[in-house]
Amino acid sequence: MTAAPADAARARATPAPPPAEGRLLREAVRRGRGPAALVLAATALGAAAAVTLPLALGRAVDLLIARADAGSWVLLCTALIATEVATDALVARTGGRTGAATTAWLRRRALAGFLAAPPAATTGTGLPTRLTANALDAGTAPVAAATAAAAGLAPLGGLAGLFLVDPWAGAAFVCGVPLLLLILRALLRDGRAALTTYQEEQGRMARLLTGALSGAATIAAAGTVRAEERRVLAPLAGMRAAGERTWRVQGRAAGLSGALMPLLVAAVLAVGGVRLVAGHLTPGDLLALSRYAVLAAGAGALAGALNGWVRAKAGTARVETVTALPPTPHGTRDLPPHGDGTLALHGVHVTRDGVPLLDSVTLTLPGGTTTALVGPSGSGKSLLAAVAGRLTDPDQGTVLLDGTDLRTLSADTLRHAVAYAFERPALVGATIADAVACGPLPEPDLRRALRRAAADTFTDRLPHGPRTPLPEAPLSGGELQRLGLARAFTRPTRLLILDDATSSLDTVTAHLVARALTDTPGTRLTITHRLTTAAQSDQVVWLDGGRIRGTGPHSVLWRDPAYRAVFGAGAGGDAGAGADTVTDTGARRRSDVRTDVTGDVRTELPTDMRTDLHTGIRTDPRVDTGTGAVE
Repeated sequence: MTAAPADAARARATPAPPPAEGRLLREAVRRGRGPAALVLAATALGAAAAVTLPLALGRAVDLLIARADAGSWVLLCTALIATEVATDALVARTGGRTGAATTAWLRRRALAGFLAAPPAATTGTGLPTRLTANALDAGTAPVAAATAAAAGLAPLGGLAGLFLVDPWAGAAFVCGVPLLLLILRALLRDGRAALTTYQEEQGRMARLLTGALSGAATIAAAGTVRAEERRVLAPLAGMRAAGERTWRVQGRAAGLSGALMPLLVAAVLAVGGVRLVAGHLTPGDLLALSRYAVLAAGAGALAGALNGWVRAKAGTARVETVTALPPTPHGTRDLPPHGDGTLALHGVHVTRDGVPLLDSVTLTLPGGTTTALVGPSGSGKSLLAAVAGRLTDPDQGTVLLDGTDLRTLSADTLRHAVAYAFERPALVGATIADAVACGPLPEPDLRRALRRAAADTFTDRLPHGPRTPLPEAPLSGGELQRLGLARAFTRPTRLLILDDATSSLDTVTAHLVARALTDTPGTRLTITHRLTTAAQSDQVVWLDGGRIRGTGPHSVLWRDPAYRAVFGAGAGGDAGAGADTVTDTGARRRSDVRTDVTGDVRTELPTDMRTDLHTGIRTDPRVDTGTGAVE
């Protein structure tokens, strides 16, 4: 393995330690602390009005019974009731606005964390569920925290009012408080565990459904709709169990508190009635006791507030798994100003789950040349393309662009220097133009990119041309690929990587795109299964089992029967004289492509590569030439 330069090693960022659990919840609450404080203050004011109202009502009733002037007390009762209504409205309005703002912030944080992380780290995160249902629950965290904190004010005030009016009535109510505390404790402990399990199963089903929808045509063609239904709906059993457990916990808490509270209110009224008959209380006092008993019994509403806080915590924990993804570390360096796009890989090694997928890959792509990357399925071509443009980092080895380690480049420099086009490009934006431009782009540049990708032939026929909204533009696989190519052509880059990006193009269109590629500045690396693309490239890299099995001009590699087998050609094929090849439709035709490549192509191969004296092919002796297996 070639050692990284000293300055590259110093510039390499050290991954940050994972954030402490619950950090996102604290940030969300802190971000909404202003509105949450308003909710807390309004709730406290409403509780104060609710606690004061029974005393005012009792005093007004006693004065009215005594036929005395009760006008001021009636006005006070009116003001207290109006205060309760106003504070409830303020809490509802502030809570809704704050929840929406916090949810939007959480979604932006989650999406930014997802996009900043290496692609390998984002597999199986279930982003759609976390951005929708989980973020919606998490967005209520600031208000839920304030509501839960203030939920006990009115019940505590009611309990205090009971003791203030008559200690015996207060004591009758207190007898049931320990049981109420046990109910709330069970709700907090069991409710969160059940809710977390439910959200996890919900996310699992969302991932399965997303995958099934993306392959709907394949499922319909294969006649496996019923099997896919069973597979996608398999998590329903777990969701049902977790949901039933959640509702059992909440239902038990609501049922017990619902049965307990009326009993406690009845006990208070019974004691108050006895005290009234004995002459210790007035009718107004008994009315106040009944109101305070109802307020104290509102401790059952505390279960609802706590349940809201539990949902917010569980939702935030789910979102945090995305926001806490370690970002791809970047350096601060720029590329040399006059580089030609030379790409060099030295001792690149990538392992996933203990299996080496790329093994000691050393390769140079000379600046300004086109390199075709070929090999059987599973040989590591897409992974090598991802490493070449730093969509993922190798476990060992270095990747240099114009002599600069990709890991030391700033993010802006890297993404402006490297462009990708994929087999199944994802179009993001409101219109086709937005999806191609990926940002501000002058109209002439947009038209030029569409023309070079041979995409203008169909975009110009759309109702609004390139400004046609994406949902109104049904696209075939080849048209989708051409738009992905156009996106890669929108700006000059030093390295252009095509990951099987022309596989769905017809022969004529593929020829037009290939001609445009030859006029593209910089270095070009293209994964291909097309014989013509390999034949027209300056050099071919033959990958097999994660190792470079051979590299050189196509006309030289063609002498190896195993290389011809990559393209499905017969053992007697002749690359230079027009070989029989298999087309994309399965038919055999005679190739009229001239595949002789003049001039030597500069390459760098490991020292243990050997040259066949008869064919001139450089091959890896650790790869069996008959089977492609690594020794």
